[in-house]
Amino acid sequence: MGEDSSAETGGRASRSSSDGEDADIRLRVSDLQKLGESSGLPVTTSTIFEPQGSGIEKQDSGDVGDLPLPSSRAPETKLTLFALRLAVFEKAATGLGTLGFIWATVVLLGGFAITLDKTDFWFVTIILLIEGTRIFSRSHELEWQHQVTWSIAEAGINSFRALKSSSHLLFETAKSVLRPVFRFPNSGSPKRREIAADRESPKPAAAFSLDRRPTRMWATSEVPILPYGKWVFLSKNISRLLYWLQLLSATACVVLSMIKLVRRNFGDVAKSDTDKRNRKAALLIFYSLALAEALLFLMEKAYWEWKISCCKLLEEVANECELKMSGLFSVRRFFYDSYSRCINGSIFDGLGMDMITFSMELLNSNIPDEQLIGARILRQFTTSNRFSDDTLRKIGSEISVLERLVEMVNWKDHLEEEIRLSAAEILSKLSARKQYALRVAGIPGAMESISSLLHANRNPSVTAEEIGEKSIILDEPNYGLWTFNHLGLLILKKLAQDHDNCGKIGNTRGLLPKVVDFTHATERMLKDENVAKSQIQTVKRSLQLLKMLSSTTGATGKQLRREISEIVFSISNIRDILRHGERHPNLQKLGIDVLTRLALEEDATLRIGGTGGVLKELLNIFFSDNVPVDQNEVRIAAGDALAMLALESRTNCQRILKLNAMGRLVEALRYPLLRINAARILRNLCEYAGEDSYYQLKEITVAATPVLKATFSDEEKLQEVMVGLAAQIFKFMTSEELSIMFERAKIRESELAISLVEILRKYRDPPVKVPRIRRFAIELAIWMMRDRATNVHTFHLLGMEEELEGVLETTSEVESFNIFSGMVGMCRHGVTIHSLVETAMKLLNEG
Repeated sequence: MGEDSSAETGGRASRSSSDGEDADIRLRVSDLQKLGESSGLPVTTSTIFEPQGSGIEKQDSGDVGDLPLPSSRAPETKLTLFALRLAVFEKAATGLGTLGFIWATVVLLGGFAITLDKTDFWFVTIILLIEGTRIFSRSHELEWQHQVTWSIAEAGINSFRALKSSSHLLFETAKSVLRPVFRFPNSGSPKRREIAADRESPKPAAAFSLDRRPTRMWATSEVPILPYGKWVFLSKNISRLLYWLQLLSATACVVLSMIKLVRRNFGDVAKSDTDKRNRKAALLIFYSLALAEALLFLMEKAYWEWKISCCKLLEEVANECELKMSGLFSVRRFFYDSYSRCINGSIFDGLGMDMITFSMELLNSNIPDEQLIGARILRQFTTSNRFSDDTLRKIGSEISVLERLVEMVNWKDHLEEEIRLSAAEILSKLSARKQYALRVAGIPGAMESISSLLHANRNPSVTAEEIGEKSIILDEPNYGLWTFNHLGLLILKKLAQDHDNCGKIGNTRGLLPKVVDFTHATERMLKDENVAKSQIQTVKRSLQLLKMLSSTTGATGKQLRREISEIVFSISNIRDILRHGERHPNLQKLGIDVLTRLALEEDATLRIGGTGGVLKELLNIFFSDNVPVDQNEVRIAAGDALAMLALESRTNCQRILKLNAMGRLVEALRYPLLRINAARILRNLCEYAGEDSYYQLKEITVAATPVLKATFSDEEKLQEVMVGLAAQIFKFMTSEELSIMFERAKIRESELAISLVEILRKYRDPPVKVPRIRRFAIELAIWMMRDRATNVHTFHLLGMEEELEGVLETTSEVESFNIFSGMVGMCRHGVTIHSLVETAMKLLNEG
């Protein structure tokens, strides 16, 4: 995931990582010269040494997700429109059938039953029975088809195809009807329900294969209605029977009606027989109604078959919805729901359905197969650029759906892996958007459920290729633990972009140790060229999450940094990455960034310095000449971390000096890439190492001349750190040594005084980019006035007193701190800037 790849000139802790060196820390001057020539100044970015706009670093767009494209018309509207047109045919046919039935019972059989010709009587009776059978079949066919969606490909939608495939089953069907299912009376055990998928009737080719999780409910497609003829009376075959019964009834009705309408042999009617004079007209009307009703029904079925079988409407919609292999089942299910609504209510009821709402309803089902269908649809839609915006908006506005997703993430049954995986991916997309992330984190138990995804696998017998490299596709039944680990870390990482969520993550019992555990990387894994990418990705995401948590501001951040540093493996895991991760500089940089932010707390600073090898590895990286130019940010980050660890820590300063780093730090002042951080480290060593280290610190005087020259730099940050370092270096030099130094630099003390006054004049308002430059300028001026009385007179002439009064009027809290956590100041200076100004004013007045 994304980190800032830019680094600042010198002392900024740009978040990067580089190759850790196990070798000697010795720096070769020729290598540094070559580095200085080949690399320009790093790009300036905000760091921990200056106020920042946000305490938590923004993530790369690669993790958050691209902005969704404008929504297009939903593909499922083709199905809802198709369902409406079918409903028009169906309701028209039903209306005509009802009218014909009423006409026959009231007019014909009621008024002319006695006077009807024998042939007409039986024709009317048979048609009524046929129509009654068809209407009954139709009223229940949708019910069965809706319940047994996965059998539609064999019966309902592809019925003409099914006619060919089912003919060879007639013989088996007859045997099944006649074959009783015997039971042994003394078996002693009750009849057990058959929970597994039906093994006798093959599913359609596009069906997904998922071993169903045992439930207390029957699967409606497998209910044996009668104990005899098991295959025939399975509920999933009933809809097929009803469908063909309707077609045969309608066809018979057309044939019978056409026969009577063509022949018109309704019997002779005598002129004197008034009871029979309207019989012919009544029969013509009835047969016409019966014919029209049957033709409308057949037209509906023909239209159905043409759109479904010839035009491939379901396949077309499934492809447009990007639902892949299992999409046809989802689309079928959606179509039947829409059609049922149009039939059972208003014909316009189905138009109000959409695939997202439909899948959310299935998600809340208690049937595993329906849950899987709903999860697959939502998963696909949330990852689609076309549909993600609408999908996330609808899911995020339904708290019940969010709760269901959070619940599914906590499911442990291996038969529910895909449902769990889909729920985790949906939550990761929701968490990328702040308004939804807050709702997810606000669900009781959400963090605990997400934590359940972080189950580490430390089995050494499993190869890198076997863990985490399995493809995440819809028809893959097995998922490695690393897949869920990645998603768990990704969700937490996105949730951690909000300050309040960071606190919830820290308060979730056992969650931080799990995250730290994923930073563990063995030497073999870090150095292996063929290591699984998923393993490296897991380490990377865990480090990114720790970096975000340790960057949190306020009391929450303080508590998180304390808890992370107290986990015994936190620092040692990062040390191993620094030591062996030369192939993965991005991991090294993330680890260094975590150390830098943990060092905001005094206790953590001591723990880091006291962990064997951490300071040495940071120096190795800082001085390494084997880091590619495009990965130089890791060296700057290492320098930043060293400056932080040396700040106000006498113990760490002495540890750095014991590593014989003084001479190398002085040498590093000559090179653009390293000089700002080297100056910061040296200044902290001079100020906090203590008197016991005086003779070691005396080495720094050899850098006095280049430091003095750098105080005149036009580069703001470089000038700031060099002015601050100069004030410390000059304390280790005698007046004679200072005179020689100014002479070698070809700079007069008056010129330095002018430069310091110009700094105060230039930065009349407290600067954000260089918050300590006025403080350092005043410190150096105080030293100059104490060293030589002539300097007091020089400052008088330059108007120093007026500039100091301006500092008093404009000083602010930003100048009172050494470091910052976001916009919160930390590590307050021991001497206030007001005290420095008063000291300088007193020296000016005494002079």
